[in-house]
Amino acid sequence: MSITDTRPTEEPASAPPESGGRSRSGARRGLRLYPLAMRLHFYAGIFVAPFILIAALTGALYAIAPTIEGFVSRDLLQVETTGPDQALSAQVGAAVAAKPDLTLVAVAPAPSDGETTRVLFNDPALGDSERLSVFVDPHTAQPVGEAVVYGSGGALPLRTWISEFHRSLHLGETGRLYSELAASWLWVIALFGLVLWMHRVRKRRAKRSAQWLLAPDLSEPKRRKLNWHGAIGFWILPVVLLLSATGITWSTYAGENVTKLREELSWTTPAIDVKLPGTAGPAQSAGGDHHSAGHTAPAPVDPAGRIAQLDAVWETARANGITQAAEIAIPAKPEKAFGVKELRNPGTYTIDAVAIDGVTGAVTDQLAFADWPLMAKLTNWGIAFHMGLLFGLPNQLLLLAVALGLAAMIVLGYLMWWQRRPTRKSSRFAVGSAPRRGVLRKTSLWITVPLLAAAVVVGWFVPLVGLSLLGFLIVDVALGLAARAHPSA
Repeated sequence: MSITDTRPTEEPASAPPESGGRSRSGARRGLRLYPLAMRLHFYAGIFVAPFILIAALTGALYAIAPTIEGFVSRDLLQVETTGPDQALSAQVGAAVAAKPDLTLVAVAPAPSDGETTRVLFNDPALGDSERLSVFVDPHTAQPVGEAVVYGSGGALPLRTWISEFHRSLHLGETGRLYSELAASWLWVIALFGLVLWMHRVRKRRAKRSAQWLLAPDLSEPKRRKLNWHGAIGFWILPVVLLLSATGITWSTYAGENVTKLREELSWTTPAIDVKLPGTAGPAQSAGGDHHSAGHTAPAPVDPAGRIAQLDAVWETARANGITQAAEIAIPAKPEKAFGVKELRNPGTYTIDAVAIDGVTGAVTDQLAFADWPLMAKLTNWGIAFHMGLLFGLPNQLLLLAVALGLAAMIVLGYLMWWQRRPTRKSSRFAVGSAPRRGVLRKTSLWITVPLLAAAVVVGWFVPLVGLSLLGFLIVDVALGLAARAHPSA
């Protein structure tokens, strides 16, 4: 996926436009995508690659963050005691006694032997999506520590810091533009790079060989950087495309468009209904419809009573398909049921959920992962893969290898660009020149029209691609005008 090879490889730079009456232009030449792919790959590589390089290096750290967290925070996550587990209500009661001034909101029972139970509280002093977790030894029902956890994945402070570093470099909403620009352009650069790599190797290797696209050609010493650049890009292409797609879903502007599209196509992630049958929510009560007729105002919730119901709720959930690590949302209102949902943990490929009436123990709603829309399933798996949680440690090591491979590709690309710089002292620009101009004029309308239409659609749906592409065009036009004004340069 070269960003610097400025000439079509089947034509030497000194070849005349026509030779011996045989025209190399015309319809056949016009149908080639190579020159256009080269020019776009060059500009995007030069200007966007620094952002992708930062995303790759921070992503390498983000990829192994779950393993780092497990090692650094093992005193909170693991216990050395043995024996039968205490009642879940006793574990939660001990945590509430340690934090009597905070509101209990959820509990995540210990997933397996040797791990702690998380008891989660709302703390007004914390930020959005943050909760305070008290970690309890399930064998002794004694708290072992506490920490702030972030998001549905329950990331501890170190992993949260790494995640925010990868997402925004700790620069707030403005910093998120860097990662959105990287994710938005990554798939474009990768696909055009694939066009360039296939063009380069298709006439130089036997297609019957299994390595015709996979292996770098080391027989050309002057082009080893280029060949390694293309081969590594081909190796990591599938994962790069997946990371780009999932990264866009978390972005600010393109992510909003993705959310709207998913809503229009009914691809959103479904959720269980925790409203108890025969009760009315606040909006219905205010409206006075028939559901609220004859009902008096519900009594306030007794926290101790909710805690006492946890043992039966957890037993009912386990009997109704909740077999993986899960979190139990404790209702704050009497008309709400307990919501029990499996967590996105390493090795967990399904997320089942049930709603359970704490008073009667009845299942009031159930949502199996098998009933999710296909796109919602794929989105869940893709995000879990991006976070390094889908396959556990092998997932993290694969992401680490891809991130380092992507960084190596970018460095090789810039080295090639630097080596192609003019060496004359009189040269005004000491950097590698762009591919030849006028590629759109030489490309068939059968290619340019669909590509321009696609560029408009992509530029609208992924705004940072559209704005930066417009910037590339302005730079390109300015350079062309400058070249016309100073032909000797």
